[in-house]
Amino acid sequence: MELYAELERRNIIAQVTNKNAVQELINRGDTVFYIGFDATADSLHVGHFIQFMMIRWLQSTGNKPIILLGTGTTLIGDPTGKTDMRKMLSKDEINHNSDCFQTQIEKYIDKNNAIFVRNGDWLCELKYLELLREVGTHFSVNRMLTAECVKTRMERGLSFLEFNYVVMQSYDFLHLHRQYNCKLQLGGDDQWSNILGGVELVRRTTQQEVFGMTFTLLTTVSGQKMGKTEKGALWLSEDRLPVYDFYQYWRNVDDSKVFEYMKALTFLPIEEIEEMERSHKDINICKKLLAFEITKLVHGETKAKTAQETATAIFSGNMKTKNMPNLTLTPNDFAADNTIALNTILIKLGLAQSKSEARRLIEQGAIKIDSEQISNLEHALTKKELLENNIVIQKGKKTFFKLNSEK
Repeated sequence: MELYAELERRNIIAQVTNKNAVQELINRGDTVFYIGFDATADSLHVGHFIQFMMIRWLQSTGNKPIILLGTGTTLIGDPTGKTDMRKMLSKDEINHNSDCFQTQIEKYIDKNNAIFVRNGDWLCELKYLELLREVGTHFSVNRMLTAECVKTRMERGLSFLEFNYVVMQSYDFLHLHRQYNCKLQLGGDDQWSNILGGVELVRRTTQQEVFGMTFTLLTTVSGQKMGKTEKGALWLSEDRLPVYDFYQYWRNVDDSKVFEYMKALTFLPIEEIEEMERSHKDINICKKLLAFEITKLVHGETKAKTAQETATAIFSGNMKTKNMPNLTLTPNDFAADNTIALNTILIKLGLAQSKSEARRLIEQGAIKIDSEQISNLEHALTKKELLENNIVIQKGKKTFFKLNSEK
């Protein structure tokens, strides 16, 4: 099967500027394309992961990616999908985040067949009047105002700084086309307006045709962007999110989303996925396969197996498995009488955001210690207990943590 047909069959492609031309480009296998990442944090999250899947699919047929790290555009902030202006980061913070991004990205793609660039290298050198004369004349304000990301922000207020984002991203495409003969920009479907801006700018300034393609934004059953948990973003960094928690996120996704995610976020043969979907195979078996395959891609096969074995052990009643996510308390965590309140522990574990929320969980019977439901709102654990035993804190049916203490 040709690559474009494979991506269509997996329901990954959302929009393209010229289907026939893009299909020919990526199937031919010698196209330079680019994907951009604004460095807004020091770790990538699962919302980025489909971008790596797209890069790897295109690399598999010989196409060459340019990985653009937004050291310039992050100074402005993309208003797409945001209700308020992004937090302004310093150049040092952005450069640090970009370093972290590059280290992570190199794990997920063939870095020997990729080009890494940082758009601050050219955007920060632009002179304002020259930019206005060369680029500004090609942008219609009326058309820019019709972009969905602009319209949704008009009532709350859109800064002139953010309004310039599409111009900067479009200039990136022009620069990469001139420098590397880049023919194609990829991005999530919420980037469609920005991508069209770049395609049009290149056409107007060079009289050459370039193209854009967006991929489907994966969402939860409630319609929210995929990748959020009760603790925040679903980070790809193990330092930010334990591998077990990452695995469990996928193990617990809604039944209706399993095959959608499997098609977009794994390299399992599409024929196998479609057969599982047709045959109504046990959905829990499919969820385990989904969780294992995605965890393997992000964290490696060994850690994926460990997470899977840990989950199996926990849910078969082996509450003391050594691979369970854990928290080690320090002497400073205990009160003067060497006790620590359960509500404090729940906050430290990220199972509650406040003491009042922790108390509600206890009142609702959602918290267990070593399989025993806790109803006492003032329940506390002693340092001695934690030194002598590995204690398991459980929230609901699916969240477990092992608790111990330093001497």
